[in-house]
Amino acid sequence: MTVEAAARRWAQTWSRAWPRKDTAAISELYNEGAAYRSHPFREPKIGPRGAQEYTQWAFAEEEALECWFGEPIICGTRAAVEWWAVFRAKGKDQTIAGTTVLCFSEDGKVTEHLDYWCSDEGRRLPPDGWGT
Repeated sequence: MTVEAAARRWAQTWSRAWPRKDTAAISELYNEGAAYRSHPFREPKIGPRGAQEYTQWAFAEEEALECWFGEPIICGTRAAVEWWAVFRAKGKDQTIAGTTVLCFSEDGKVTEHLDYWCSDEGRRLPPDGWGT
């Protein structure tokens, strides 16, 4: 599988699975040794189980989530994908926006996942032209 195809599959799977809290679908994207870093300063979760553990924790308080994913940017075996989400948590609207840097194996599974993100209170939609 090409890196572009793997990155598109990653973004499409996340865009469907995140609002449904389908952590199993997300975990299937990662290989057994994958390092899943949800933030640059956090210790990685490892493999599909680690990805599922993190997403179960992260999604637990999110309600009425809407998300968007940009076009992947490809460089060699790596891809960067922008994402944006709005949701309610603890009774308040929240916005989170970020970029995930991914590395893939030849079979299209994620071997490295690193998120860079920021969040703010309130509901903020992506700006015009975002993600293209």
